[in-house]
This record gives sequence, structure tokens and C-alpha cells, in this order.
Amino acid sequence: MKKIAILIEELFDEQELIYPYYRLLEDYEVDLIGAEEGKEYKSKAGFTKKSTKASKDVSADEYAALYIPGGFSPDYMRRTQATVDLVKEFEAQGKPIAAICHAGWMLASCCDIQGEDITSTKSIADDLINAGANWVDREVVVSGNHLSSRGPGDMPALMKELLKAIEG
Repeated sequence: MKKIAILIEELFDEQELIYPYYRLLEDYEVDLIGAEEGKEYKSKAGFTKKSTKASKDVSADEYAALYIPGGFSPDYMRRTQATVDLVKEFEAQGKPIAAICHAGWMLASCCDIQGEDITSTKSIADDLINAGANWVDREVVVSGNHLSSRGPGDMPALMKELLKAIEG
């Protein structure tokens, strides 16, 4: 069975984590990967979810794809070098990396998005443009191994594209 990695950190958006987590569990083994293993991370609304692995203890070799939820959590994710390094491994291997809302911060910090079409929440468009991306306002954008969406309302479109990428 294929394994999928989902990053988790403090102040994640609960919609952007829970919907993809359970959808992916229908067909794959899913690990919630945080800075620490077994830690309870709080969402923006106070909902908690526990990590199953620490980013320092896993490798992109173990997974078919990576999903990065938004909220304010991507700002915390990029403060943990092991998490940044893990995303860079996925990038180097050309594996699918899905990013929604503020998760574009991780693409800007970890991936070569120069000249790629990328979407996100509008509030971080400047960050993506400054990282070299062509920011576009669409529900889902697929550019190479990067899949991106603007926010919770776009998750069905993002998940359809991510499932295609995992199986393709």
C-alpha cells in the first residue's frame, strides 16, 4: 500500500488537514509528520491532532506524495530544518507536493518554483512572486510536481488532482 505524508504543525487549518487526511486514508497509509513524534498540535480553532512521525525520522523515499495544509502552520513548518529538508527531498525526487492556502510558504522556502504557475491564498501572493512563481487565481494549479489551491473551498479539486498524481 502506498504511503502519503501530511505535514502538521501548530495553528493548522482544521478543514485543510482533516478532509484530505480522511480522504487519503480511504486508499493509502497516511502519516501526520510534525517537528516531534506523538505531539498534539492545535489548529487555529483549538482542535488537536497528534503527529505519528517526526520529520527528522522519515525520508521522502518512504512516501508516494506530500500534502501540506495551510493555516498559520506553514510558518512554523519552515522554522524546523528537518521539515524543510524533508520537503526538499520530495522536490529532488520529483514526487507530488500539494500545497493549499498558506502552504505556498513551504513551496517558496523549499522548492524551485521559478517560472511556475502557483496559486495560494491571495495574502501570500507577493511571497510566491518574490520566490519567482507566476501567481494565478484559480481553484487548482498543477505545475510539474507542484499542485496548489487557494483555500478550503478548493479542496475537492485539489484532492482530485493529487489522487491523479499519486496514481499517475
